[in-house]
Amino acid sequence: MDFGAVLQTNPPASRTVHLAKLAEQYGFSHVWTFDSHLLWQEPYVIYSKILAETHRVKVGPFVTNPATRDWTVTASVFATLNEMYGNRTVIGIGRGDSAVRVTNGRPTTLKELRESIHVIRELANSREVEYNGSTLRFPWSQGSEVDVWVAAYGPLALKLTGEVGDGFILQLADVDIAKWMIQTVRDAADAAGRDPMSIKFCVAAPFYITDGTKAGLEHAREQCRWFGGMVGNHVADIVSKYGDGADGKGGAVPQALTDYIKGREGYDYNTHGKADNDHVDFVPDEIVDRFCVIGTAEEHIAKLEELKALGCDQFAGYLQHDNKEETLRVYGETVIPALRDQVAAKS
Repeated sequence: MDFGAVLQTNPPASRTVHLAKLAEQYGFSHVWTFDSHLLWQEPYVIYSKILAETHRVKVGPFVTNPATRDWTVTASVFATLNEMYGNRTVIGIGRGDSAVRVTNGRPTTLKELRESIHVIRELANSREVEYNGSTLRFPWSQGSEVDVWVAAYGPLALKLTGEVGDGFILQLADVDIAKWMIQTVRDAADAAGRDPMSIKFCVAAPFYITDGTKAGLEHAREQCRWFGGMVGNHVADIVSKYGDGADGKGGAVPQALTDYIKGREGYDYNTHGKADNDHVDFVPDEIVDRFCVIGTAEEHIAKLEELKALGCDQFAGYLQHDNKEETLRVYGETVIPALRDQVAAKS
């Protein structure tokens, strides 16, 4: 299993670069960032600095969208970074949330998302593509390689992911939901004539290491409760449709999730992705525990083992809390080694 660190590009940018370097030192393979240009600093500029001061990690947005950036510009950014630093980028993309809603815009259609994935991927991989009635290609780009991973929740978006995505990003760590969504993406890939096992699966959620005490757990929950509010924006429709069981047999999406969404009343994007979000009182402890990965290192390992068994290729942990360095350290020294295949020096 690979591990990613998900950062917000809050100023100073040097802090973001510092955390990215620390993540690499502790064995993380990916450094992802939010991509919402009004709420935080422009991440694509910071990627160049991260890549210049690291050696192995891949960087990318978690996630960008087809609405706020021209598709050819997005492709050009990643092809350029790859030329400069050697194919160390990855693109996470979705229909759009905070980046478009803060400007009173709307998420793109799935048709637009599908088309943008094709255009961005072809150009960013040094290939030509048909776009707006012309055949386009970067004449300066050769050998660029970048995958496009799709963030999705709804059935049609999951279907699209299976049909065209190089990877699937699921922004919650609930084992039951992950099981259903991963299988849904695989089924869609198989129906489209693709190899279902060729799609990478990334489960993402806040991760917080505790000392095993009740007080420590309660503090961790408060630091991560914002995530339930953010996810509520995306999955309200899912739980309303599938709360009694997506497979018709019950249990695929627990009833508790349906109840949790019913308590949701509005959302303030000014506190989007922040531990002090004031619109998340409706999120119960049970949902924080299910959606996030919190507890002792041993409890983290146990939950991640479950996700790995489902086919999760990467766990990406959100670092939007007050325990960033310590969480990275414990993962690097304890959690990551436990989830990696052991290789003996002599057998």
